[in-house]
Amino acid sequence: MPTIALYVCPQTVCSSLSMAMDAFNLANHVAGRSLFTLQRFSLTGQPVDLGFAQIQVDGDLSLAEDADLILLAASGSAIDRTLTDNAALLPWLAQRPPQQQVASLCSSAFLLAAAGMLTGRRATTHWALATTFRQRYPEVSLHIEQLVCEDGHVLSSGGAHAGLDLCLHLIGQHGGAELAQQVANALVFDSQRGSQSRFAPLLPPIQTHCPLAPLLHWLNLHYAQSIDLNRLAAHANCSARTLLRRFKSSTGLTPNDYLQRVRISAAQQLLRGPLALEQIAEQVGYGDRATFAKLFKQLCGESPGAFRKRVRQADA
Repeated sequence: MPTIALYVCPQTVCSSLSMAMDAFNLANHVAGRSLFTLQRFSLTGQPVDLGFAQIQVDGDLSLAEDADLILLAASGSAIDRTLTDNAALLPWLAQRPPQQQVASLCSSAFLLAAAGMLTGRRATTHWALATTFRQRYPEVSLHIEQLVCEDGHVLSSGGAHAGLDLCLHLIGQHGGAELAQQVANALVFDSQRGSQSRFAPLLPPIQTHCPLAPLLHWLNLHYAQSIDLNRLAAHANCSARTLLRRFKSSTGLTPNDYLQRVRISAAQQLLRGPLALEQIAEQVGYGDRATFAKLFKQLCGESPGAFRKRVRQADA
C-alpha cells in the first residue's frame, strides 16, 4: 500500500494540491480498498497559511522520510520567492534515495531542479516557464512538449491539468491501467490528450519596442508568398547575417522558423472552417499537403485532422 507524502508550502497552489488528493482518494474508492495512504507535510510540521485558507499537515520533513512517493504540488510562477522560502527543502530533496519516487506538478519542477534532482535527466514543466527554466537549468533535458516526464524515480508534469495526467500515471503504476482509466472516466477526463505542444502559442508576442516589429507585422500579412532570407533582409534594410542575429535576439527563432509558425498559426484558424486540407496548405504557402501536415504536427503535436476534430468538438 503506497504512502504518498504531499508537500505544502505558502506558495502551494491549492487547486493543484486538492486535485492530487482527490485523484488518489477516488482511486481508493473505485478500488474498494485503501490502495494509497495520503499524508501532508511542511518544513516545520506546522499548518500552512495560503492566504485564503490554512492547510493542516500531518508532520514535518521527517514524516516523509519513509513515504513511497513525495509529491510537490504546483507552487505558482513566483519562482525566486518559492526557491528562497523553500531553501531548507532543497538539500533534503537531494538526499532522497532512488527507491523513493519524487514527483513535481507544474512549476514545482524548479524545486527539483534547484535541488539537483533533474541534472542530466528528462523533465517538463508549464510551457510558459520553458525559457526561464532552460536559462536557469541548462543541465536538465527539458521536454516541454510532454505533459508527463518520468526519468528513473523522478517525475514531472506540465500545466495545471497535466498534474492529473501525472496522478493517473502513478495510479496506473501502483494500481493498474484499468484502475487509472476508471478514475479518469469518473473524473470525465481524457487520459489520451497528446502533447503539451497543443496548448502553447506558436509565436511570441510582438513587442512594440522591438526593432523588427515592422518586419514581423509584414510577415504576418505576406506569409503565403515565396519568402527567403535575402528578401527579408532587403525589407529590413540590413544584411542577411545581421538579420539572422537580430531575429534570433528579438524572437528566439530563426526567420524561417518564425515564418513556418506564422503559416501554421494561420492554418489553425482556417481549420475551423470548411476548406479542405489541400486548399488550406496552398493558402498558407505550402506547395503540397504532405509538407504542410508534417510541419503542422511538428509544431502543434497533432495532425491537422486531429486539430480540426478537437476544435470543432470544443466549439460544439
